[in-house]
Amino acid sequence: MEIQYKGILPKNFSVDEKYSVMLFIKQGSNAETYRVKGKEGKLYFLKLFNYAKLHRSAFDSENNLLEIEFLKSIKHPNIVSYKDSGELIHEGRKFGYLVLDFIAGETLAEKISREKIESVYDLKHIASAVLNGLNYLHSLTDPIIHNEITPQNIMLDLSGNIPQAKIIDFGYARKFHQSSKLYNKEGLNLNFVASECFNSFYSPQSDLFSVGAIMYHMLFGIPPWFKDISKFKQDRIKLEDVLIEERKKPISFPKVSEDVVDFDETILKVLKKSLQLDPENRFQSANEFIQAINGEIEIVDLDNIQKVKSDDKNDNKIKIQKVKGKGFDAIAGMSELKSQLQLDVIDALHKPEEYAKYGITLPNGMLLYGPPGCGKTFFAKHFAEEVGFNFILATPSSLKSRYVNATQENIAKMFEEAEKNAPTIIFIDEINELLPNRSSDSHEMSKSAVNEMLAQMDRTGEKGIFIIGATNYPDLIDPAMLRAGRLDKKFYLSPPDFEARKAMFEMYLKNRPLDFGIDYDKLSKLTENYVSSDIEFLINEASRQALKEKTRISMQILEIIIKKTKPSVPLQELQKFELLRKKMNSENTQQSNERNRIGF
Repeated sequence: MEIQYKGILPKNFSVDEKYSVMLFIKQGSNAETYRVKGKEGKLYFLKLFNYAKLHRSAFDSENNLLEIEFLKSIKHPNIVSYKDSGELIHEGRKFGYLVLDFIAGETLAEKISREKIESVYDLKHIASAVLNGLNYLHSLTDPIIHNEITPQNIMLDLSGNIPQAKIIDFGYARKFHQSSKLYNKEGLNLNFVASECFNSFYSPQSDLFSVGAIMYHMLFGIPPWFKDISKFKQDRIKLEDVLIEERKKPISFPKVSEDVVDFDETILKVLKKSLQLDPENRFQSANEFIQAINGEIEIVDLDNIQKVKSDDKNDNKIKIQKVKGKGFDAIAGMSELKSQLQLDVIDALHKPEEYAKYGITLPNGMLLYGPPGCGKTFFAKHFAEEVGFNFILATPSSLKSRYVNATQENIAKMFEEAEKNAPTIIFIDEINELLPNRSSDSHEMSKSAVNEMLAQMDRTGEKGIFIIGATNYPDLIDPAMLRAGRLDKKFYLSPPDFEARKAMFEMYLKNRPLDFGIDYDKLSKLTENYVSSDIEFLINEASRQALKEKTRISMQILEIIIKKTKPSVPLQELQKFELLRKKMNSENTQQSNERNRIGF
């Protein structure tokens, strides 16, 4: 018999004399949700937190509830909106509460339990809305990972002509750079959780896996690699192990019902890519995922890409690829960095005999560092295109393992494959997570990973291997990695300067329907202190607005979007990064504070 929860707060209970409880909605593991009415007569959702049941990871360093702090600071049409918060006392107990704008509709879970999806258009519409919300969260200065994207946490707003999906419930959300040591999985529906989260590593790609799992569920009626989690309520570790084993099997695609309109095989390629176990084989951003859904980019069937297995214990894989593209032509600005790499790396790769005459070999590696959104990963990928040789894209989540010695083995295997396929570029994103300072309180397994990496990087240039590390926090990397013979070259990627911003606007707007009178100089002037990802975001938002108005992208639309959108990295944060740059370059911090920008 199903237990009926009546809720802690009685009907008509007054919350701070501002809200009156109307209806109990649902019971969670540590919170309850109610429908309440404000003094002005509007309806709201109220989430009541039981402090005694909350995990300590739910609070920040000042004992504020993270869910409340996140929702206070974010605003997006595809995310539930914050209204109010506070504390209340009832029957001698203290509770926290969060008031959210009311959404007239139902959860996606309720919809798909009631009726089957009728059209792939509906599937894409809902997924795109969720991805738009995630794109916003992941593009913040300090990205927020939701960590619980499930059908239960997607509300369908039915107040308009077309249902609008909104992300709700940020109880498990965490900042990307927040320590994952306290990552709490209790109460999560692991059928929708990415496998790397079982090892307490989460990233934007983890949320994208969950979107893929939801799309699969909508199309086929159950999540991919489904397991009945009710059988494992007392043993979550066993459930994780069962799911990891199950996900080693190829994903199956049941026959799609003939009732589903406009279905084609392309959607299966999208699902297959989004549900890859290796985060680096998934979509690398929510925006890329949206483009794939809309048919704006071609999806290669991943079954046809050659992969080399790494450690069987955690099913990590090393993918050797030869990338093709525009190379440096796709990058606006950065002329100094391009010239330096042309001399130090590209020419050394193409003319090894000439460099050998002078006793010069390929450098071991370089470090790209700077504020978020300034194009470190973007630059590395196009650098690989420019060089035209084999490329390995690695992240801490794809190399780290919870098994003893497995991380070192994964690193060794990566270098073995790189040497076998030399010349090879190895790009390691968020390298500070893989190679933390050994003098810090990092885990022994992390220290072992640093030791293994140092050993493998010995004379890599002579072996035809070039390492690129990217980070926002170079001061957290073990110092030994930054000495001569390791990551020899260090390049600071700052926000784009005037000319680079102008070039970015010209490049991104080039093939879009433009109105007359676009003033690129003015656009560049209006976007001082905006990072590269901000510029792309502004243009995409202007394009959406023009599409909505069924007109061309005009100067007026662009100016309105710029005025509404603040830079994602605050000026004070940019100043901190500038001090860090001076420290990395051993500069005197008392010198001129004029920023040395290299653009993008």
